[in-house]
Amino acid sequence: MVGLGNPGPRYAFTRHNVGFLFLDHLLKGRGEWKHYKNFLWTSKKLLEQQEVVLVKPLTFMNLSGLAVLEVLRSFDVGVGDIIVVYDDASLRLGKIRIRKRGSDGGHNGMKSIIEALGTEEIARIRIGIGEKPKDVDLVSFVLGGFSEEEFAVLQKVFDVTEDALKMILTDGIDKAMSVFNASEVRG
Repeated sequence: MVGLGNPGPRYAFTRHNVGFLFLDHLLKGRGEWKHYKNFLWTSKKLLEQQEVVLVKPLTFMNLSGLAVLEVLRSFDVGVGDIIVVYDDASLRLGKIRIRKRGSDGGHNGMKSIIEALGTEEIARIRIGIGEKPKDVDLVSFVLGGFSEEEFAVLQKVFDVTEDALKMILTDGIDKAMSVFNASEVRG
């Protein structure tokens, strides 16, 4: 699983770092990140017998594809073995969308990954961060932080996203899409 975000304390709790924040949620403080080339990685047993490698690219969002290529080579896995989790400013906070494939949807991290891998056949979980206010530009919005109330909702969304990930691993992505794409977490 690849979580998208930007490295460094300046970006740690921004909307654009939802992918990193979700991976930290999965670890729940149990486990350490290891540095390897252009990414941090660790593994987590999500199900009784299923070990999942968690990856945070260190290339900054717009060059995420470079790190994902290194991940595929380093762990000897294929494109079909990865799931990318990232923020989506077109989804309300509280919603997630699971997809087997698709365009980048205007997200520069996914654009970089699609270009680097040469395919749109990349499983993904998009986590809604809310729609940007009309008087704020997109960059300022995604690089801004969550309010306390928003962060509380986000923690509940992470619980649901973890359940969705487990369903993807056990029952397949189609089943997870049918169960979780219509759900919404309320504050």
